[in-house]
Amino acid sequence: MKQLVVLGGGYGGMRICERFKDEEVAVTLVDRLPYHALKTEYYALAAGTLSDRDVRIAFPEGEHLTYKYGHVVKISPETNSVHLQDGTELFYDDLIIALGCEDKYHNIPGAQEFTYSIQTLEESRKTQQAICGLSPGAVVSIVGAGLSGVELASELHESRKDLKIRLFDRGPSVLSFLSDKVSTYVQEWFEEHDVEVINNSNVTFVTADDVQNGDEAYPSNLTIWTAGTQPVKVVRDLGFEADSGGRIKLTEHHHVPEHENVFVIGDCASLPYAPSGQLAEHQADQVVDVLQAKWDGKKLPKLPEIKLRGMLGSLGKSDGFGIVMGKQALTGKVPRLLKSGVLWKHKKIK
Repeated sequence: MKQLVVLGGGYGGMRICERFKDEEVAVTLVDRLPYHALKTEYYALAAGTLSDRDVRIAFPEGEHLTYKYGHVVKISPETNSVHLQDGTELFYDDLIIALGCEDKYHNIPGAQEFTYSIQTLEESRKTQQAICGLSPGAVVSIVGAGLSGVELASELHESRKDLKIRLFDRGPSVLSFLSDKVSTYVQEWFEEHDVEVINNSNVTFVTADDVQNGDEAYPSNLTIWTAGTQPVKVVRDLGFEADSGGRIKLTEHHHVPEHENVFVIGDCASLPYAPSGQLAEHQADQVVDVLQAKWDGKKLPKLPEIKLRGMLGSLGKSDGFGIVMGKQALTGKVPRLLKSGVLWKHKKIK
């Protein structure tokens, strides 16, 4: 029986287990948590509008599925092995790396030491606790106005209207990379709801008490970092060829060029798309097709181009925005309802 080791129980790793749960393949999934966690909802957990329990889904069960809970400290492709922090060594015939990402601080002094994060469940819990401890009128600074920063700022406004929320955006208008319609709508939403947006920002350092933007210091009681990500360190340390963002370059079949039995999916993979849970699931499906052909001794399939359905974002619980069918911009209640429906479906089919 083939020994498949999957590192990471996020969207990609979860899909791999779902696809193989009834197959004659020995699958071992390694994750720090004993359940799949909905990373796309961490912003709401941190803001206090969702509970910890709301972002958990049980891993699938299967006769040949095994779960190992621990922290990966080393991957050794030369010996087909994975080393965990507790001293465990796992051997594989094929390996799928789906370990996700961590914050990238761009060498900005104080950013790592003095900011909170929503990259992991543990970090999101800490952020929630810190927010809960703030006094009325306290200032929360969010550095980074991508999807995570925008959703966090809007959800936090809904959760704690007594706080002063400030969002630092490097662009001329929030989410300007999506569409003019979406960007204008979200920018105006923040203005109407008294969330201060600092456009064209250039954060140069962070302290425990303020955020330095260019020549001006902005007082801050709590600062949250959402200004970029990179693959986790254990993946960066592999030394595989990577793109400018540190993501591993792959063949058309999603494996590392020099190791045909090492596949990479999700936030660690270099692909012509922005990382997302949706992308990780599509990639996982294609890797399953490749592995099945490989194990059956067949020619590897020609994989179709991945077609994403779009992107949906929240502005609190009753407003939102999105891009669907590749280019159609949506704003208002409809995209928020669509996002809720996608989340409900994701939970129900697991």
